[in-house]
Amino acid sequence: MSTTSPEQITLAMIRESLYSAVVCDALDALGYTHQSPRVQLSPMTLPPTATSYTLAGRAKTTLWADFAHEDPHTYEKELLAVDSCRADDVVIAAAGGSLRSAIWGELLSTAARNRGCVGAIVDGAVRDVRRMTEMQFPVFARGRCVYDSMNRQRVINADVPVEIDGVGFCPGDLVIADIDGVVVVPQAVEAQAIRAAWEKVHAENVTRQAIQEGMQATAAYEKYGIL
Repeated sequence: MSTTSPEQITLAMIRESLYSAVVCDALDALGYTHQSPRVQLSPMTLPPTATSYTLAGRAKTTLWADFAHEDPHTYEKELLAVDSCRADDVVIAAAGGSLRSAIWGELLSTAARNRGCVGAIVDGAVRDVRRMTEMQFPVFARGRCVYDSMNRQRVINADVPVEIDGVGFCPGDLVIADIDGVVVVPQAVEAQAIRAAWEKVHAENVTRQAIQEGMQATAAYEKYGIL
């Protein structure tokens, strides 16, 4: 059993040791059973070999809308949102799954990273995937689209509660994403959830070793209570 307290578990430690599934399990046990969107938010910019990468940071929320008229200020609010990013932010682009245009790309990634942002979760489309991959900026999204967002999609609000597939993301919430999915941890239960996830990871290591050494799965579960 780990003796690390929740206050000692840093974002760097979360990225190193935790993953989306174990955090989702911890939230389930606390009664928070709808903290991961079931829609496919795929890692768009990670090399195929980077299967163990975990994105972890604080939600920087943006709310997007489709439109179909000329607007010379299309980019105004998205640029303000990116410029107000802080260290360890993860941009949450809640666009209702719209693939009308690409709402995230290389230039926004560069600007966000310059502000300390560590990644983006886009409930919509992205482009410039090759360049974002080259700069190793983690982006999870619904899909890709070559169209620019000018006169197609825009940010209508930022730093407000948003939803992706009915899952709520509030500004400052802990967000964890990897190849398995995206999980958001409400601030009200963050300490308990991360502590439980941390302990389960260490317990899983013991269970895994026992099975590798020949213990049957049923016996291991009966002994350690971990699956």
